[in-house]
Amino acid sequence: MPQSPELLRRLLRAKDRIDGASHEAWPVARQAQVSAVSAAHFARSFKQAFGLPPHRYLLARRIERAVALLRDTDLPVTEIAYRTGWQSLGTFGRVFRDITGRNPGELRERERDAQPAPMPECVARAARRPELKTAVSEKRRARAAASMTHHSKEAT
Repeated sequence: MPQSPELLRRLLRAKDRIDGASHEAWPVARQAQVSAVSAAHFARSFKQAFGLPPHRYLLARRIERAVALLRDTDLPVTEIAYRTGWQSLGTFGRVFRDITGRNPGELRERERDAQPAPMPECVARAARRPELKTAVSEKRRARAAASMTHHSKEAT
């Protein structure tokens, strides 16, 4: 069922607030408050409108910002983790690796070594945007299963 234009405006308001301050804590209740709907309704409607649950959207924005800081600054990884909203360096590193496939230091080296072709910044950001259609825990399980299959083939 299509969402009403009024609800979409409210969801966009919350999405814009998250984009503007992704380093802040954004529990679903706070996001829902910005949209003036219940938390459960907000979570369902947000996923329907934008294709991702609110938490995954927030993770994508934080990781996208971290990648930009790693590429464009010499800030230490700890400072980047803090600036992008993480309270734990270990959690930042684990989620970063789960989403991007590399740890922050490896990604920094790769991004700096690559010579990008000239393109508008909005296109470059869209190309680098983390894909979070699959939950991080699902990605971990899939990698573990693939690793087990790989190890069992080596044993034979």
